[in-house]
Amino acid sequence: MSARFEVVPTAIDGLLILNRRRLGDERGFLTRLFCAEELGALGWDGPVSQVNETGTTHAGTVRGMHFQRTPFGEDKLVTCVAGTVLDVAVDIRQGSPTFMHHVAVELSADNARSLLIPAGFAHGFQTLTDGVRMIYAHSAPYRAEAEGGLHCQDPQLAIAWPLPVVHLSARDAGHPFLDPSFEGIAA
Repeated sequence: MSARFEVVPTAIDGLLILNRRRLGDERGFLTRLFCAEELGALGWDGPVSQVNETGTTHAGTVRGMHFQRTPFGEDKLVTCVAGTVLDVAVDIRQGSPTFMHHVAVELSADNARSLLIPAGFAHGFQTLTDGVRMIYAHSAPYRAEAEGGLHCQDPQLAIAWPLPVVHLSARDAGHPFLDPSFEGIAA
């Protein structure tokens, strides 16, 4: 049992929802976003190599579905600190019994929930409110040569985005739909 995180397993092995325990009083609250010791026990592999923040202006915007190819795979801890998103992780690990399955979780500043995503998953989110801010902790540095992506509207992914998809970046809109022979990535 974690002191700072309530761990909620998902239907996909290794993909975990973390409900962050807030400590508070009349002044407000403190919530731990990352703890190497506790997350290491849950499968986090390596140090925190990068911490990134995204800001997204408009509801309906989709960012993703991004991943890093082996040997540059990365674990991610994804947290929403302003607004609300539907956060999605797709299992693209070769040979996984849940290959091409996904989990969609609402993350918000209010629900104090994070998603712990192991290497071998494509990740993205749709903003459900205006003015969203997300914090990502990465276990490995970003490598442009290892970058990959899936089209967020690929019918093979079968992601039910709750809002019409708007404001895709040119990069994300340019990801082709998967060929039926796609076998995933080594994890």
